[in-house]
Amino acid sequence: MLARVWSASIVGIDALKVGVEIDVAGGLPGIVVVGLPDTAVQESRERVKTALKNAGYAFPMRKIVINLTPADVRKEGPSFDLPISVGILVASEQVSAQLLGDYLFLGEVSLDGSLRPIAGVLPIAATAEKLGIVGLVVPVDNAQEAAVIKDVSVYGFKHLSEVADFLNNPQRYQPVQSNVQQLSKTRSYSGDLKDVKGQAHARRALEIAAAGGHNLIFVGPPGSGKTMLARRLPGILPPLSFAEALEATQIYSVAGLLKNHGSLVSDRPFRSPHHSASGPSLVGGGSFPRPGEISLAHHGVLFLDELTEFKRDVLEFLRQPLEDGYVTVSRTRQSVVFPAQFTLVASTNPCPCGYYGDSIQPCTCSPRQREQYWAKLSGPLMDRIDLQVAVNRLKPEEITQQSTGENSDSVRQRVQAARNRALQRFDSEIRCNAAMQSSHLKTWCQLDATASTLLEGAIRKLGLSARASDRILKVARTIADLAGDENLQVHHVAEAIQYRTIDRMQ
Repeated sequence: MLARVWSASIVGIDALKVGVEIDVAGGLPGIVVVGLPDTAVQESRERVKTALKNAGYAFPMRKIVINLTPADVRKEGPSFDLPISVGILVASEQVSAQLLGDYLFLGEVSLDGSLRPIAGVLPIAATAEKLGIVGLVVPVDNAQEAAVIKDVSVYGFKHLSEVADFLNNPQRYQPVQSNVQQLSKTRSYSGDLKDVKGQAHARRALEIAAAGGHNLIFVGPPGSGKTMLARRLPGILPPLSFAEALEATQIYSVAGLLKNHGSLVSDRPFRSPHHSASGPSLVGGGSFPRPGEISLAHHGVLFLDELTEFKRDVLEFLRQPLEDGYVTVSRTRQSVVFPAQFTLVASTNPCPCGYYGDSIQPCTCSPRQREQYWAKLSGPLMDRIDLQVAVNRLKPEEITQQSTGENSDSVRQRVQAARNRALQRFDSEIRCNAAMQSSHLKTWCQLDATASTLLEGAIRKLGLSARASDRILKVARTIADLAGDENLQVHHVAEAIQYRTIDRMQ
């Protein structure tokens, strides 16, 4: 008998509907899997055979041919265990085939018949909704994740026998109800901005970065608070919208990291890879491409501590996603696109010893060493960093002061108000000022004669590129939004220019 069960495979952060065809016919007993299966799918033959026997079902001692369609797409992972098991049960007439055309089946099957969770369920559920699929049958640990998609019925089961009973008696079961409303209100932060002593200039830059989604670098000696400031940025960002949370959750689902975030990523991501990270670990890769750190930071923050310790070729991978908001990973068989709209925050010392320009500790580096140190940061990369801020050593009285600065909640309210002004202005076309294109700049960043003369002088004196001058306008637009001003004024542009005048310490 022939049976067809529907499942799905992950391609990038999207899903492809896959047909699992099982034919149980005469011939020598054995199982053959065709349709470009990888090793994990090939191994499902033995897992499924043992699981069916241990679950109390008869395994047909006949020739079983399993075909995965479309045949020209590589299939990977253990998620096809459940559809193969269901297909064999249907083909051997042990369960009803009535519901097979309406549901997608996903899940890894243990040798005792229990179901184990898999990665990538949320994008599969989203694809099922687009295709008009009635529902999903998944392991119980994946049920809440899939149930985020409202228009798809999701059934979660612990054991293969429960799936078989569902197929025979569907009226006994109710779909899982999502608890996403509870999770979406939960927010957690690693620290509060009030813990930062002094550094008013750096705090102001951090607020501007949050309000406009601007990239930021802190340069200063060890112990000046660069890392502490950077780690406070997520706490002053506005909460994720449902659409943003859904996009971030799909990425974490594909990467297999969602178990640490519940059924929905409710906080803005904060990723901090070590400076020894490779290029593929940042942008994503593998024979079956998976998202890297820059995609995991989508709608959040990518923090690169000790930026000049990263390899130069690794940092160059950032140039495309910083400009375009996505990264393309190409392989022989396929090319996938991962979203990567993040705010880059970096920190670095001014020189190898860390004390160039310090008022107390003398620098021991030669000019040649400082030049080589900064050579890792190319001009095109620095051009894409809107705010370049010097963080100086704290004064003794600042270190010992007992009073605290403004807390994150107060700053976040101003950031949220500025973002609301931007959203209203752009009518949801883009989400923040950093994403403005040339057409937006012409409309929303017009300068009067005085401001235009000031910007022209800065471009000439600092040798700024056209991209850098555009980013000055974007930062000025954010400064105006924080002040509640509709039009750009000369003092907005002047403050924005000062964030491009940092000494490269060469």
